[in-house]
Amino acid sequence: MTENQRIHPVVDMEAPPLTRTTRPLVPRGSFKSGKGDPTRLQQPTVNQPFRRTVPVMYSRPPTKKRSCICKCICWTISLIILLLIIIAAIAGILYLVFKPKIPQYSVDNLRISDLRLNFDMSLYARFNVRITAVNPNKKIGIYYEKGSHLSVWYKNTQLCKGSLPKFYQGHQNRTVLDVALTGQSQYGNTLMSAIQEAAQTGRIPLDLKIQVPVSVKLGRLKLRKVKILGDCLLIVDSLSANSLVRIKASTCKFGLKL
Repeated sequence: MTENQRIHPVVDMEAPPLTRTTRPLVPRGSFKSGKGDPTRLQQPTVNQPFRRTVPVMYSRPPTKKRSCICKCICWTISLIILLLIIIAAIAGILYLVFKPKIPQYSVDNLRISDLRLNFDMSLYARFNVRITAVNPNKKIGIYYEKGSHLSVWYKNTQLCKGSLPKFYQGHQNRTVLDVALTGQSQYGNTLMSAIQEAAQTGRIPLDLKIQVPVSVKLGRLKLRKVKILGDCLLIVDSLSANSLVRIKASTCKFGLKL
């Protein structure tokens, strides 16, 4: 073999070339979707915290529970309405059967037992009042309970007070009550001067206020307590001690308080 003779390498045509490097068809960090478009994956950065997506599960509304609650509410409202109708019907029947009426009261006479000034310049008063109570009901009895209150006022000053006794008043009954009222008022000198000045005209205004707790009896049934409130405006000629006062005018109004 001579020096000018050269050796040529044999190239294998089936082997891949040595100088070529294979490159992937899809870039790293991505995947190929079904449509053939690569989608880049979002890799979390160092400063950004990793977030995890939690799937939200939607449940069906509790239709059975709601329907049960609605039924209970409807039944309760219906029962309440039914009870109110029954109570109203019973009250109407009782009213038609017994035909209740408010008792009537009148002031028959007023006697001044004592009216004087004390050493402390207070005014002491002692009145005796005769009151007639009439029960006009044919089928209703009245129990007069404890805790009644009667008072006599001159303008805005209370002169004396007392109470009615406890008793039972039958059907269509008339009861006469003698009630003693006593009291002591401040600023007696000024009050006595005003009463004496009004006595010169022969018209002294007095106000008798009545508050009586009573219980109503329907047949054998005794109902709850109610209060009878009364207000009698009186015009008397004088307030002389140890004398019978003449009542010139009397206007009484009464009502019930449940």
